[in-house]
Amino acid sequence: MNWELWIYDTVVYIYALSLLFYFSDFVYENRKAKQLGTGLLVFVWMLSGGFLCIRLITEWKEPVFAFTNVDLMQLFSWILITLSFIVRRFYRIELIVFFVNIIGFSLFALNLYSRKQEGNTLEMWRTTRELLYVHISLVISAYAILTVGALLAVMYLIVHYALKKKKWMKWLRRFPSLEVIAGTMERMVIIGFPLLVMSLAIALVPIMIEGKAIMLLDIQIIMSVCAIGIYGYFIYQRAVHKKPGHDIARLYLVAYAIQIVNMLSGEYSSFH
Repeated sequence: MNWELWIYDTVVYIYALSLLFYFSDFVYENRKAKQLGTGLLVFVWMLSGGFLCIRLITEWKEPVFAFTNVDLMQLFSWILITLSFIVRRFYRIELIVFFVNIIGFSLFALNLYSRKQEGNTLEMWRTTRELLYVHISLVISAYAILTVGALLAVMYLIVHYALKKKKWMKWLRRFPSLEVIAGTMERMVIIGFPLLVMSLAIALVPIMIEGKAIMLLDIQIIMSVCAIGIYGYFIYQRAVHKKPGHDIARLYLVAYAIQIVNMLSGEYSSFH
């Protein structure tokens, strides 16, 4: 039913939003972001648990009790969310919590959209279409946000070069300070990076479940992993080693260049 798909879409995006808050807290130790992320994740956990309880009660009334693979995936996703709460509460390993929930998010999206697909070609197509909507919306959002960050990286390098060479021009006065540019650029990565990771996870989980591991060698998947790796290295260098802004800006532009090449290489992809 349309209202069911609407609920599923809403829950998936709430889950994605909770992960953005979690990642922001991991990088900046933002207490408010942590509270918002936890609150949204608790809501997803309760709703997912509710789906499982309804399914359990429904199946219990049937002559033959049987959980499908979709049900098992939803149970696994719910357990992952539960474990992430335990790890966060007792071990405080925030990065592990984030990646555990990335896996949980992928399975959650997949099993919700797969609930009515068995034995029905039309429903299978609708399932694929709905997952595609989620994947594309996450990718486009990530690209838009990271594009703004790339422009800020270029701006940073221009201002840094002008200061270093003492070639200041009047039009440069309209640029913000290096500190403001660097801070905003970092925020773009903090938002865009998890969106990019979630979009890739949404694509990879169905491939792995369907046993089509050979598709992981697709050029666009490989380049996406490379870009994500460089953005992750950017965050690590900036947060842990406090690398200078101009070095970080160059690193950002390398990752963004890979993204652009990746976007233009669609005709060489085996399935995109």
